[in-house]
Amino acid sequence: MNVIVICLDTFRADIVGEGQKLSSVHTPNLDAFATQAVTFSHAFGEGQPTLQMRRSAFTGMRSFPWRWNFDRRGHWHHAPGWHKIPPEQDTLAEILLDRGYFTGLVADTYHMFKPTMNYTRGFVTYEFVRGQETDNWRGGTLEMIEDELRRCLPDPSEAAKHPHLLTYLFNMRGREREEDYLCARVFRAAAQWLDDNAANAPFFLWVDSFDPHEPWDPPRPYATRYKPDYEGTDPIYPFLIPDPTPDQKDWIKALYFGEVTFVDKWVGHLLDKIDRLKLWDDTLVIVTSDHGTQMFDHGVVGKSASHMHPYNTRLNWLLRHPGGPSGATVDGLVQAHDIPATILARLGVPHPTEGLDAWPLVTGEAQAIRDHVVTGWATFCNGRATARASARDAGWNYVVGIGYDDPQPELYDLHADPEENTNVVAHHPDIVALQRRRIEQVIGQQLPGLMNECCDAGPSPSSIYWTRRRQREGT
Repeated sequence: MNVIVICLDTFRADIVGEGQKLSSVHTPNLDAFATQAVTFSHAFGEGQPTLQMRRSAFTGMRSFPWRWNFDRRGHWHHAPGWHKIPPEQDTLAEILLDRGYFTGLVADTYHMFKPTMNYTRGFVTYEFVRGQETDNWRGGTLEMIEDELRRCLPDPSEAAKHPHLLTYLFNMRGREREEDYLCARVFRAAAQWLDDNAANAPFFLWVDSFDPHEPWDPPRPYATRYKPDYEGTDPIYPFLIPDPTPDQKDWIKALYFGEVTFVDKWVGHLLDKIDRLKLWDDTLVIVTSDHGTQMFDHGVVGKSASHMHPYNTRLNWLLRHPGGPSGATVDGLVQAHDIPATILARLGVPHPTEGLDAWPLVTGEAQAIRDHVVTGWATFCNGRATARASARDAGWNYVVGIGYDDPQPELYDLHADPEENTNVVAHHPDIVALQRRRIEQVIGQQLPGLMNECCDAGPSPSSIYWTRRRQREGT
């Protein structure tokens, strides 16, 4: 049996399918796929955000707690866990390659391809679609992008203070049609890969789209679908407008929802290719994500370790098996590192992982494979590796800092308060004690604990350049 995994970055798990909180967002292709798949409605990250989740989904091994000190020179990001796959951990691609699978990776998630990374291990072919966010691909002068700067910044003269934006706009120069956008390029390349390699069965294809991660910059009709009357700055990075008006908040939401709809269209392009090549009868297809983002839920836009709510920590996990079932929803708790274990079990490939096979939840052989999940979200404090961790079960979500004394731990009663608005940590010491023990079991020490990873990565080259330029120009 073939395997295709589609991973979407920053795609909220409450959008796809009927009855979801944000099901009014237009996602016809993924909605149709859900009717043919099993939806794991309580899938959560294990280690988050971006690379941490992919490492566990690639290997089936826990990424959290942060404990590795690999060389990261030339790689820019300070968060702990932001490093290569440990050499002793086998990847899903390596395991399947050894079993005779033709393996391929198509991705624009540029963190996987930065210096010192090795996320291409085990792939017979890989295609890196260049240009996302701070991918240091193209350069230029401010004059080359002045129209775009006026579109995205309230004060274009402040452009040099926003190297993330500058790098992205330089990379996007010359974009003329929808097919030139990055997610379209990813899914077109993945469809071409299937044209080229469907005959090399069995095959394993991992398609990784950085969209709908920021910058939220879809073709304009996709955003105006959700707010047709907006005129003003396009805050494709929400932080570009630190104190948005209600009208600007609605436009930020429209940009994200438009990005989601745009991604759905191009996911549909790949699903259509699977259909035309008649691959459904012998291909396992999974759609997943690494985390979500808050759309002013709890008053916040974006995601971070400070907000360990389902808007951020819950994952999409839709699995279509040729033998069904179709349109089923499974409520049992699962995590990212269960994905490889579940795939390998369906293929009859024995391999030890820390993840668990989730398929018994589908067949009804088990009502639960986990009674709780522990999720770590990477952060840092004074240059030290830290995290915030969530211990979640059917009734409670407890959140606390790791590696420092957290002055504001949180506890939410999920039955009385499913939106997690009211912190009741002071009222349930017995529940707090249980959840703390669960976190301590994962990190192997008593809270607050100490993570031994050194966060030694530096700023991006573009950040260094624009900082030095501002210093030279005295701005």
